[in-house]
Amino acid sequence: MSDKTTDVNIDEVHSGLQIQEIKVDGKQSPLRIDRFLVDRTENISRHKIQLGIKAGLIRVNEQQVKPNYKVRPNDFIRIVYPKPVVIDSVIPEDIPLDIVYEDAYLMVVNKPAGMVVHPGISNYSGTLVNALAYYIKHSELPVLEGNPMDRPGLVHRIDKDTSGLLVVAKTEEALVGLAKQFYDHTVHRRYIAMVWGEPEPSEGSIDLELGRDPKNRTRMTVIPQGEGGKHAVTHYKVVEPMYYISMIECRLETGRTHQIRVHLKHIGHPLFNDRHYGGDTIRKGTVYSKYKQFVMNCFKILPRQALHAKSLGFVHPVTGEEMYFETPLPEDMEGALNKWRNYLSQRKIEE
Repeated sequence: MSDKTTDVNIDEVHSGLQIQEIKVDGKQSPLRIDRFLVDRTENISRHKIQLGIKAGLIRVNEQQVKPNYKVRPNDFIRIVYPKPVVIDSVIPEDIPLDIVYEDAYLMVVNKPAGMVVHPGISNYSGTLVNALAYYIKHSELPVLEGNPMDRPGLVHRIDKDTSGLLVVAKTEEALVGLAKQFYDHTVHRRYIAMVWGEPEPSEGSIDLELGRDPKNRTRMTVIPQGEGGKHAVTHYKVVEPMYYISMIECRLETGRTHQIRVHLKHIGHPLFNDRHYGGDTIRKGTVYSKYKQFVMNCFKILPRQALHAKSLGFVHPVTGEEMYFETPLPEDMEGALNKWRNYLSQRKIEE
């Protein structure tokens, strides 16, 4: 028997998921797959293996099997699996959470703009994870294999200055099922954004690989195909054109770091007031004092990139129920949009 284990970075959102590939020996006698794998995987119990099989994270010859499947000579087994640990490095903080939905297995949270999702350099407190640690009273939460122990329950994240919906796994079974759905790109995610200009065509897809900007490692950039970038696809549609800006809807097919922000900047329509990607200067319209002051006032109303994770849909990893959630635009985005609408109305009257 030959075993091959490869650590892969599925993407920035699911970094640390481990893939293990096992080729069954040609002389192997029939044996239940859960029993077979217990002796060939580290730190994974038989119960965890059974959960992974049911979730489709453990496949034989690229096919999903049942927990009582008996391995055969020369079978090819592929495992994609997260690892649970106990929160032990996060300081619980009594920070209010906007919980949209909760049951025994998972939570859906509406994250406000300005809140970091998990602790990191210069952000050791005040994060969503700190709030979760307090809310769950330090109960055990699962963590993706390879992720730091300060990221319990997370299967995806959104940027600090992006608002909107996140799903958090409360149990190992939920984490396994949700991780599989994100891995397969079957999770429904729609964002509302304000961008400079009006994209042409008004509806389309951006399929461009992304990677770290070699000139600034805190930024992402489009990488020429074949040069080591990660596959990224964003589908967009103009919802409301407003002369020099547009409100658009973006649907994510993949979930790369800063994906929407970088894709839209690349096609010439950066997010409104996105300091990191050039959206915090006037990109469209003649710069005269009255218009410039109007834009500056909008920046004050919306002091961050204009991006909101409006809807989230997935299959409940335990019950199998189709779950779908929406949240309204936050006050800052709604306020900026209304200011632009009033500006357009006044412009039409003057014309």
